[in-house]
Order: sequence, then C-alpha cells, then structure tokens
Amino acid sequence: MASDQENSQDANAPDDTSEKEITRGITIMKSIIRDRDKAVTYNVNWNADNQLIGSNAAKLASYIGTLVRMHIPITATRWSNKELGSAKDKIWTEILRSFNIEDTTIRKKYILQLAGKRHRGWRTFLTNKYLKDKENFFVEYDPEYPVKYAIFITEEEWVAFVAQRRDENFKKVSATNRERASNPTYAYKKGRLGYARLEEKILDETKSDATSLPPHVLWKEARVGKDGTVRDDVQHIYDECETLSQSISTAEDQENRSVLSRALNVPEYPGRVRGKGHGCTPTSLYKNPRRRNPSNQEVMETLQALQAQVLQLQKDNERYRCMEKCSSQLKETSEKASINCQNKFPEGISSCQLYLSSPTYRLVGKGKVHNTSGDLLHHRPLPDGHLKVSVDVVLDKDALLPIPDIVSETTFLRDAIGSFVAWPLDLIFIDDETPTKPASKYKGILRHNESVASQKEVFAQGSQQLSQKIGSRQKNKRDLPVTSLPKKGAFVPRYQISLETLVDSSDMATAGAIRLLDMEEDIFGYSCTETIGKEDLEHIFRHQELGVGVIHTYIRFLYDNFMRGNDQLSNRFRFVSSSLVNKALICREPDSCREYLVKRFMASSTNNLYLWPYNSGCHWLLLAIDPLKEVVYFLNSIDGEWTNYPDMKQLVDTSIKVFRSQRQARVPRTKSSNITWIKVQCPLQRNGIDCGYFVMRFMREIINMNQIEIPITYFDEYKCAHYTRLQLEQIKEELCQYFIEKRLII
Repeated sequence: MASDQENSQDANAPDDTSEKEITRGITIMKSIIRDRDKAVTYNVNWNADNQLIGSNAAKLASYIGTLVRMHIPITATRWSNKELGSAKDKIWTEILRSFNIEDTTIRKKYILQLAGKRHRGWRTFLTNKYLKDKENFFVEYDPEYPVKYAIFITEEEWVAFVAQRRDENFKKVSATNRERASNPTYAYKKGRLGYARLEEKILDETKSDATSLPPHVLWKEARVGKDGTVRDDVQHIYDECETLSQSISTAEDQENRSVLSRALNVPEYPGRVRGKGHGCTPTSLYKNPRRRNPSNQEVMETLQALQAQVLQLQKDNERYRCMEKCSSQLKETSEKASINCQNKFPEGISSCQLYLSSPTYRLVGKGKVHNTSGDLLHHRPLPDGHLKVSVDVVLDKDALLPIPDIVSETTFLRDAIGSFVAWPLDLIFIDDETPTKPASKYKGILRHNESVASQKEVFAQGSQQLSQKIGSRQKNKRDLPVTSLPKKGAFVPRYQISLETLVDSSDMATAGAIRLLDMEEDIFGYSCTETIGKEDLEHIFRHQELGVGVIHTYIRFLYDNFMRGNDQLSNRFRFVSSSLVNKALICREPDSCREYLVKRFMASSTNNLYLWPYNSGCHWLLLAIDPLKEVVYFLNSIDGEWTNYPDMKQLVDTSIKVFRSQRQARVPRTKSSNITWIKVQCPLQRNGIDCGYFVMRFMREIINMNQIEIPITYFDEYKCAHYTRLQLEQIKEELCQYFIEKRLII
C-alpha cells in the first residue's frame, strides 16, 4: 500500500521545472522584412576605422545572422569555400535592399566577414545545445532533430552535421579551444557591445572631438566591470602601454608588434589589430598596409615603372633644353619680327596671352598675369624668370605646362583652368589688341568706389561720345563687329556696339584695368567678387571662347532679372560656382569640392535644381542637379557622354550620397546605390567656340520654363538641332545690356 501510495503521489506530483528551457521564438527580423517590402531602408554609420557603429548596427548584425541561417548550410566547414560564392552574393544583395551601404569592395568584405562569424557562432550554438551535456562533453546518443529550426536545417543536413562534430579530430580541437577559453587571464566584460560600439559610447559620453581611441585604451575599458572597478593586473598592462607608447613610434608599432601586444607579450596575428575588434586591420588603422617582401612579379613591375620614369625624365630634360634653345632664338627673332615682347609688365593684374616655344612657337591660352611684389605660388616662391598666371582659356588642349604643378600633379594646361601656374616671362604677352592711345584720366579708378555724382558725370560724357561713335559706325560698315551692315529689319547688336564704344572711351581700354562685380551670398552660397577684364569683354565682342568671369556675370544677370523678388524661381533654381568646382580643383582638392557641393545641397528644404556650368579644361557643359530626387541632367553641346568626365561624375555621385547620409534619408531600395543620370538631347554646336554661349542659353531657357524636370528631348518650346547665330547674339545682347545698365564700365 505504501508503495502504491508513493507511486500515486509521484504520478500526481507537478513536473520538475528546474531543467525546463525558457523558450523563445526564432529570430527572423520580421520588422526589417516588412520595411523592405515598403521600400524603406535603414542608414548605418562607420567609424574612422571602417567599423560598423550607430543605432542600426546591432539590427544589421542580427539580420546578417538571420540571412546566414537561411542561405548557408550548417554543413559548410570553410567560409572561404568558393561553392558558397552565390549564397554570399545573395546575402549581400538582401542587405543592400534594406540598408544604405555603399556597394564597394571594402564594405562587402566587412559584411561578409561578419557573416562568417555569425555562421561559426550558429554552428557552435547548435553543437553546445544539442550535442553536448551540462558538463560540456559530447553525448553518446544520437541527438534529436531540432524541429524548432526546421526552416533553416533539413534532416539530411542535420545528420551530416552531427557526423562532422563527432569526428575525433574535431573533438580534439574543440577540447583544446574549450580549455583555452575556460579561464582567460583578462576577461572581456562588455557582452555583445563590441569594441567599435564601446568606442562610440566612450566618445559620446566624453563629448570628445577625437574620431578614434588607441587600442590599449579600448582594451582596458572592455575589462571594466559593472561596478566600475579596474583589476590591478589590467591597470598594470594599461600603464605599461602608456609607457611604451611614449618611446615607440607609429612606424615601429606598425612594422613589428603593437604596443598592446608588446605589453601582453603575445604574438601579433596578421589581418587584425588587438583591442580594436572586428573589421579593423593594420591597413585601416595605420592608413597603409604592413610591409612585406615583394613577389618576383611585383619586383619586375616596379623595375618597369622605374624604367618608364627614367625615360620620361629624359624626354622632359630634352624638352626643357629645346625650350631654352627656342627661347633664345625667339629673343633674337623678336626684334626682327617686331614682336611686342615686354620685359617689364605693368604692376597689378593684366590680361595676357600665353605662348609656348616647344615643339613649335604658338599661342596656347589666355589668362591674367599677376605682377605683384612678394607674390607666392601655392605658398612657395616663384621660380626665377617666371610670373604667376591665372589660366582662363585654353586654345591648345594638348599643351603642357612649362613647369608641372607638383602639388596637384597637373601637367596639362587644360587641367589648370581656374588655378594659378608659373609661366616664363618671355612667353607672356600683354594683350596685343590693347589700344596704344593715351590712357583715360579715370585710369586706375574702380567705378564701384566712386560717388554717385561722379558716376553720373562720367556716364553723361560717355553717352555723348557713344552717340557720336555710333553715328560714325553706321557710316562705315567695316567698323561694325559683325560681318556686314544689317539690312532693314535685320538684327542689330546695338548693346554690343554701345558697350564696345564705352570700353574704348574708358580706362578699360588700357592694360591691367579691371572691374569688380559683387556676387551676393544667395547666388553661389557665399559672398564673393568676380573680376572682369578687358579681355573678357573682347571675347564677347569677337565671339570667342568665354572664361569663368563672363559665365558668372550672366548668372548674376539671370538672378537679378528673373529670380530676385520672385520667391518661386529663387526657391526652385540655384547655382554652383565654377570657380570653386572645376576640373583643376576636382583633381587637386576633391574634398573641398565635395564639401562645397554638399553644403550647397543642404541649404535647400524643398526640391531644387542646381545649375552648374562645368569647365572640363577646354569645354563648357551644363549639369542640372536635383539632389533630393538624386537626378542629374547632363547637357553637352558637343554630344559627348558623361562617362568622358569620370572625375566630375564621381564627385557628383559622392556628394549626393553624402548629402543623402547627412539628411538621414530613407531611400527606396531601387535607388540605394544608383543615382539617375539623364543625357538631355539639347541643341548642338557646330564649331569649337560656342560651348559657353550654349551653356548660358541653356540656363536661361531652363529658368524661363520654370520646371524642375527637364525632358530628355529638351523643352518643346526651344527644341532644335542647333542654335542659330541670332539666338546666340541675343544672349550676348542681354549680357552687354546688363553691363551698361549696371554701369560696370563707366
């Protein structure tokens, strides 16, 4: 009876819950999948060492684990196996659909390495949970198939996985690793936080301006418990690191072992940095890879490169010797040929023509010579026999610079537009079209500094001279700046004739005279002053290639006559300065160009179209950028592709992506990595001169249509194969009228 009673009591007793596991659902990140279906993406951040940080870092790491369990079989023993290539590509593609990550090699490598860690962790979890007992030893019986994870694991995969784990070699490796990890000397105490997010937390709490912390500082903080106490042995290692860091240079730290590895007296493993966590490598930390012995192929490639450099130096030496010879010959022949070779240049800034003497003596460009005492070129003294020159127009696209710019690594003249270079004195000629008549009594006075009364007085005198000169020009056809006298009812360039007359009767007719046009902040996003010289005006009168000054003046005309006082137009259209972003600056200072564009884009709160006249060195084209919609309209009057300007395209794409990141935009998955470029079928020029005039007319027509979106076949109202000369003359007339009305000359 007692026995029956005991059995009865055992049968009615509640189940023992001491060994009952706490169940939790399978992590499949449903929220990310729901957002993905809604075309919502998440932004992620990276620290200075290219490690994942920010509020969405943990979410991305968990999602990577889910994708690994879905696409990688548990029987895969080596993550580097090429058979996993297609599965890895699927993981990377799925991540790009939900997270805003640059589709670059370095980002993909980081994510897939993290996926490899998640795969190893997944296999370890299954081993510890189903194949080992409480004492962490392998069980002898056949473990049950984990039905809970049936969506990730097939029964065949499970049987193969169990067989792999029961292999004797694997058991030996597992026992060794278990013994090594069972009692660490310096235990890590930050759980899943990781070094990268620990560093982010410390920098945020301390409000430090630093972008990174030394490895030994992070190593110490990762071993501080919840009570905030630091063990003596941990503090000792930290103090030793501080001492070593004072005596070991960064180069020594990189070449041999890091300070932390020296203090711990442990070896340094390749491809990782102790105390910095996943993703930080010697390359990213030291900004250059560790040295290693080069291979035979690399030695041969280096030797070939050196031979090519020696050959190039020999050619340059021969070219410079030829240049010196031609220069001496030029001096001898200049007197016979009555060439106006000026040994003394006027002080200040003068319009000039730039020549080269090798391989033939020829005019290669135009610009302005800056003849001021103590002038420096890129913070360095000018070479003897040279002056500082700003390049405005290039006439020979293959012309080399007399002295290559070492700072920007510029060798061609076309890449120096908008920047300063050193030019030999005997190859600089003050504009030979400058009249030799006596200078005006107003020479040297900048009209914007005169009083209103004096300006009116001069304007009255100029108007009287103007009426007399126009009358005389109508009697003499050859004086007109057009091919023949217009017939009755034909177009007459009255403002061009008037402006040219004003120039001839003012101090602008003399060398070195300039006018300053204030460009207020609303135009380019910053206040500046545009310099207009006589040569800029001559380009208009003679229908020659245009410089930056003329293009910017026309932009000021568009702003004053169309946008000022019109909130709709001024809020819809904005301009990008060609002086701050051009071919030369993109090659020399890409970071400053990108910062300017991003700052310009950030100034808008609604959809704007940014009009950017871009000079590629010897050609003007127009970019119309909608940064919010991430659309770039490409208007090129010579029917070229944007792929012909890779530096420009890369700058625009990068600036838009940085702008997207700074405004924390959620971009649809179809737009996460691609920016839309549209080649507009705009009118085409029929010579090598009109590109600047076409760009000015493009801007006028876009603003006049008042549309953010430009049709791919261009506007119906202005659609044509080519602009006529009359259409370009109308643009010049507007510009000349603006000069006169603003009284920029008198």
